[in-house]
This record gives sequence, structure tokens and C-alpha cells, in this order.
Amino acid sequence: MGCAAYCGAVSSHQIECVGANGVRLAADTYGDPSHPPVLLLHGGGQTRHSWGGTAEVLALHGFYAVSADLRGHGGSGWDPGGDYGMETMSQDLGAWCEVLGRPVVVGASLGGMTGIYTEVCRALDGLEPMCKALVLVDIAHRSELEGVARIVGFMMSAPEGFASVEEAADAVAAYLPHRPRPKNFDGLARNLRVTADGRYHWHWDPAFMAHAGRASRLSNPNFVSENAHLLSLPVLLVRGRLSDVLSEELAQEFLEIVAHAEYVDVQDAHHMVAGDRNDAFTGPVVEFLKRLPAQ
Repeated sequence: MGCAAYCGAVSSHQIECVGANGVRLAADTYGDPSHPPVLLLHGGGQTRHSWGGTAEVLALHGFYAVSADLRGHGGSGWDPGGDYGMETMSQDLGAWCEVLGRPVVVGASLGGMTGIYTEVCRALDGLEPMCKALVLVDIAHRSELEGVARIVGFMMSAPEGFASVEEAADAVAAYLPHRPRPKNFDGLARNLRVTADGRYHWHWDPAFMAHAGRASRLSNPNFVSENAHLLSLPVLLVRGRLSDVLSEELAQEFLEIVAHAEYVDVQDAHHMVAGDRNDAFTGPVVEFLKRLPAQ
């Protein structure tokens, strides 16, 4: 049974926690809180609604799925000082782990990089992993610069916003020509905010772009790449086969560095794997989670 068949089968509840600098972090939860927790962290410029039916499917398979908005995104607060550096994002992950215990982190792009960064820092400091496992969605120790530049270009392409949801849909269709244009714009509307002048803007803090993607410790831009070999917790790397952000060459490089990592290559998916091929993405994730030890 595909993810579409699960739609609406599991009710969601909203929870919050407080992250770094007092920023309120919002999330939707699915399933029984007593079940093993799985924290879903979206990519930069997205919101907690970007996972399709994944959270519902996880709940139906016996997991407590928590789909969170990153700071400055969606329903989460904006940092008062515009702080969206990786150290701060890592503190937010720590705040969620205090609430949930030791969740498996399923992180797409920036969400996955937050997981890698956090666990590499802990390993360097001689600490046990904070998370039970990492599922890295089209992100690894480093990325293809051209693909990242394309994403940044899209995120900065409409500084004045859009006149309507339909105009925003036109921009998305041009950016993601492989996806069918939706007939219903309700999902897209959740990723937009309306300002006082009636314009529609993407649902994230514009100040986020000043720090987007920075993954460094003590200002070392290669920090994650140089220390990814320290990852000791279970890891699943999921790549979109058509991705221009994580090439097959970089994926194989990561698998050599983190030799115990598992790998799934999702056919006909681009960088936003869960949105492109939700069933093909969610199935292997569920299988990986069910193989993890109970403790």
C-alpha cells in the first residue's frame, strides 16, 4: 500500500520546544509517544509539510514520527539576531532530543547536515551519539557546488514575493519541471506567508540566507568533510538518482569514509527525494528503522 493510501489515516498533534536563543520550535507529531521516536528535519527553505505521507506511514509502522520546522521556517520562530549557523541548529537538535530521548533523525539536505555536524562534534568531544541513527536524505559530507548554487538561486529569486499563490506555483513549476503542476494549491500555500502588503513570500526568515548551509567548527568550512569518518552510529544514505546536489561519486566517497553506512539510490528522484518519489523513499526508510536494535 502506497503513501497516498495512508493519507488522513493518522491524526497529527502539534508540539513545541525551545531551541537556542530562546527560539520556539514547532512540530507535528504522528503516532504513539511511547513508540520509538523519529525526528524528521526538512531542508533549507522548506517546512515540516515537505515529507508527504512519510510521517503517517512511520506512525502506522509503530514509530512516533515528529516532523519539525527548523528555526526561521514555517511555524517555528525567527532568531532575534538572525543566527542560523550550524552550531545553533545543532543546539536546536539537542533541544528536540531532550524532549524525545534518542530519536532517529531523518534529515533532508540542511536537516541531514545538522545531524552529521552534531554527531561529528560529539565524537570529537568523546561523547556518545545523541541520536539513535541518521537517515541522510540527499546530503553527505559535502555537496556539489553547482547544485547548491541552483537551490540558493531559486530561494533568492523573488525578494519582493509573489502577487498570488498561483504566481508562486509558476515559479515552482519552472524550478521543478519534472513534477506535475498541482491542481490544488493548498499544500503550496502552507509554504507561504502573507505580509502586510498582501504579497506572498516563502515561509522562512530572509536572514536565514546569511548562514544557510554553513557547517563549520571554529570557522573551518571543511570540518564535516574532514571528520565524517568519526560517525559511529547507524547511517542510511538516501540519494535521488537525478540529484545535482549529491552526485553518485560523492555518495560513493561518503560510503568509503563511513564504511558501515547503508545506501539507497531512488530512481527518478531529484534532490527533494521525499517529494519526488514518496513511496520509493519511505519504504527503505521503514525497513532500515525496523532493523535497528531496540536500545
